[in-house]
Parts: sequence; C-alpha cells; structure tokens
Amino acid sequence: MKKLLLVAALLTLAGCSKVNKENYDKIKVGMDKTEVEAIIGSADSCEEKTLHTNCVWGGEEKNITITLVSDKVTLFSSKGL
Repeated sequence: MKKLLLVAALLTLAGCSKVNKENYDKIKVGMDKTEVEAIIGSADSCEEKTLHTNCVWGGEEKNITITLVSDKVTLFSSKGL
C-alpha cells in the first residue's frame, strides 16, 4: 500500500511541472529573472558568460531556455513543450 501511495505521489508531482506551454507563454522579453522564477521556479542550471547568462529550466527532452542580460529576459526558447 505504501509503495502504491509513493508511486501515485511521484506521478502527481511529475505531472505538475511548471515547464509547460502555458507558463512559457507568460514569459516576455524585459521581464526580471525574479518574475520568471515566480512563474516557472528556479532554473535547473545557469551558465554565466561575459555579458549575459543562459539559464535552463527542465531537462534535455523538455525545457525552457532563457538568455538574461542584467537579470532581464532578452531571448527565450522552448523544446518539447
């Protein structure tokens, strides 16, 4: 019984990913990083470059990638949504 409840809880959490088309459509150029995080949570990874930062939410098959300059969205794209 406990195993069944654990599996059900994990499936529910997996289905509640904030990395989805509906939330992607809320992202706009010029938004602050904190506004983006309010919509889709903290980034799974960020890579700082000289003049910008690239952040990824999600995994390799399904993700949202955002380029930030001075913590503001300048470019964004999605995969698998």
